[in-house]
Amino acid sequence: MLEAEVESWPAVTCKRMFGFRFLYRRKAVFGALPYSRGLFTPSSILLKFNPMPAGLFQQAQKEPRLDTGTHMSGKGWFSFELFSDGDVRDAIWWLNQAYEGAKKGAAK
Repeated sequence: MLEAEVESWPAVTCKRMFGFRFLYRRKAVFGALPYSRGLFTPSSILLKFNPMPAGLFQQAQKEPRLDTGTHMSGKGWFSFELFSDGDVRDAIWWLNQAYEGAKKGAAK
């Protein structure tokens, strides 16, 4: 369901690699959805920021479903855990944030 939503966005392509569906905005990767395996759990998705805007990073640090791990700069891969169907709306919101952040990388 997430993949169908995100693939409908402009300039998005999806490529299968390493058990995931990697999401690209033109040439810039911005996320990954589990296909045949998960990174931490089967219900976690990955988001890529390069870097995450400071205000968004502060928000991310307060989001219990989003693992900011040891990220000090807000740069790199983050995982978002979906615990229920109700989390899909928020997952799409975070994927959109990563998609918008990939706009700079996609323009290169």
